[in-house]
Amino acid sequence: MKYLSFLLFALLIGFNTSSQTVTKDTLKIVIKPKIAKGLSKQEIVIPLVNTDTSLLKDVDIKSEFWDTVNFNPYRNSIVKFPLNITFSDTTYAAPIKKKKVITSRYGWRRGRPHRGIDIDLVTGDTVVSMLDGIVRFARYSQGHGKVVVVRHYNGLETAYAHLSSINVKPNDTVSKGQFLGKGGNTGRSTGSHLHLVTSYRGQYIHPEYLFDFSSENRIRAKELWVTKEWTRASFYNARKKPKLKLYTTEKDALASHVKTRKVYVVKSGDTLSRISKRNNVSIAAICKTNSIRKTSTLRVGQKLILEL
Repeated sequence: MKYLSFLLFALLIGFNTSSQTVTKDTLKIVIKPKIAKGLSKQEIVIPLVNTDTSLLKDVDIKSEFWDTVNFNPYRNSIVKFPLNITFSDTTYAAPIKKKKVITSRYGWRRGRPHRGIDIDLVTGDTVVSMLDGIVRFARYSQGHGKVVVVRHYNGLETAYAHLSSINVKPNDTVSKGQFLGKGGNTGRSTGSHLHLVTSYRGQYIHPEYLFDFSSENRIRAKELWVTKEWTRASFYNARKKPKLKLYTTEKDALASHVKTRKVYVVKSGDTLSRISKRNNVSIAAICKTNSIRKTSTLRVGQKLILEL
């Protein structure tokens, strides 16, 4: 009887393949079948599976350096440059639900490195996760105040600092755009804002190298290779927008790394300040690369390595 009923249903309904539509936003196929007279009209919805995201989520991102107590669990780990970061998405969720106004960028600021960007907000504003992931850290941290760190399925971590309240806990799985807490002014902060940090295996990365903070919310590329220059705040001025040099292949990244090193021969009348301005390299970076102090005396003919 059931078999006869099924045959009758199949004869009454004819599927029109030309009426299939794909809706990108909802990731589903909607089929509108031809219905015999007298029967009610009904759509058949077949959800689509994003295979890229599924593959990423199969990776156990908690298997290494999973620490819910320390802000940066990678302190003693060694990484090899360039770093390779891949994305399954082409866009991210804006961390705040209004226009993003950057008040301070990644770079050298007031004699110290500023390893993130500051986005203006009002205390109590909603802060959300930029991508899918798992909460690794959610507590008060010196300097950052109340902060949430989310590790994403590609290994990248995003940190949301100076919050007034935290609404997630470690090991919580979060989706892109999911509520994490409310913005505020906790920790070492001179006013309410979101201090956003991006890092990979403990290496801080210039957020604007990875993400476009315009209204389009674009991820710069599906695959990015990060060189040392994009991890060192001393290479940038926190008041200026960086000039982007995106590396989407390892070959390009390695080639650029060679080009960023320059040998400078000290001339008569040179000072660290003059060399810094002429070559667009911070004094701190020159000192660090050459293992000298800001008060060190330069000698004519002395060779300095400049990482541009």
